[in-house]
Amino acid sequence: MTPLPQVATEHESTQLIDQRNAECRYLSLDRDAMRKALRQQLDDDLLYRMLIEERPHQFAEALVVVAESNIRSQRDIITAIESVIAMPAYQQRVLAYAPGAAQFIPKAHGVFFGYDFHLSPKGPQLIEINSNAGGALLNAILIRAQTACCDSAGLNASAVQNPEQAFMAMFLEEWQSERGQRPLHSIAIVDENPPTQFMLPEFLLFKKLFEQNNINTVICDPSELDYRDGALWHGDMPIDLVYNRLTDFGLEAGALKPLREAYLAEAVVVTPHPRAHALYADKRNLAILTDETALRELGVAVETRALLLGGIAHTDCVHKEDAEALWAARKHLFFKPAKGYGSKAAYRGDGVTKRVFGEIVLQGNYVAQALVRPTERQLKVENEMVDLKLDLRQYVYRAQAQLTSARLYQGQTTNFRTPGSGFAGVVVISDDGKGDRSVALALT
Repeated sequence: MTPLPQVATEHESTQLIDQRNAECRYLSLDRDAMRKALRQQLDDDLLYRMLIEERPHQFAEALVVVAESNIRSQRDIITAIESVIAMPAYQQRVLAYAPGAAQFIPKAHGVFFGYDFHLSPKGPQLIEINSNAGGALLNAILIRAQTACCDSAGLNASAVQNPEQAFMAMFLEEWQSERGQRPLHSIAIVDENPPTQFMLPEFLLFKKLFEQNNINTVICDPSELDYRDGALWHGDMPIDLVYNRLTDFGLEAGALKPLREAYLAEAVVVTPHPRAHALYADKRNLAILTDETALRELGVAVETRALLLGGIAHTDCVHKEDAEALWAARKHLFFKPAKGYGSKAAYRGDGVTKRVFGEIVLQGNYVAQALVRPTERQLKVENEMVDLKLDLRQYVYRAQAQLTSARLYQGQTTNFRTPGSGFAGVVVISDDGKGDRSVALALT
């Protein structure tokens, strides 16, 4: 691999990084290092088999190169968004269409917000915000196991060594926000039918992390929880905190009644919680954040408006009266359910049929987002060159970025099903033009 050229301007930086991602074909996942890292977690090969053999596309065998200025721009956009979300006027507006449980105001903030970006020629573009982003702990292990092509490029690689410590501190901060200095004795990691979940390995990693910190931990389906005697119970164990991995973000289903009632009665700390999703992750919120008139009405400062309008893919709510115009513009749009997650029921406009479009309009709970084409990265997979798309995710807690990761994929939406796909480590290249081009495996 040839040395990277000196970076002079942000525009040149974008071009060079795109070229580097498109052309760099080196595999970088050290499976021996991965096995060692996973064995340190559970003292056997169970996780390795689950992640590498049973889920062969969980991790991409590649690195993604990103300019330092691009990461700074992403974090400036995040700061701007967080400043608006903190405004009472904004909260009042988005809570008007939120479920009932979101009206309750907990003291906990919510763990693992995921800000997802595509890298466009004019800079990073936020595509969506997740209030329940998975993969942070998996990416922490990936970063440690990754062998970069940095040495051959004359670059110096470094990474934070103890991300688990930072994540544990985050959960303790959530607990202490609600309960002060009372000891945290028990955590339930809750999702529907956990053994069938693709992210089960991460649940196991979190269980081990919590137990290493002397916290009794269970992984369970919400049906296993019972609200009685002023506490949430799993069998005969009272639960202090629920790490909520459910995708029923408002806790609205009947099966979630015990959890919902315990949460609203402040009998258990839930993180992330319904209010977090309502304020951050309902995609209708992006229509407000990309509407200059709405931002003016909310009293958002000029500089912040400029960051939002320039850094978020423009989004509109889908209304029946706009159907004709949306259909005409569909090739430049992406249609997503307002309360959706991942790629479920999301459609690129240039591939949507008239029938499906009609259903989108009739449902009335979709947004239409300007299509921002993702950057591509070339990789040799099974002796064939494959073009993979990529996006970047910033894991954020209380407005501070904790970790940067990339996801490689084929197809119209992010997935972990196609050859070469998966989470990928991020190499951040300095572009200040001051000589030494340091690289950080981006765990910050």
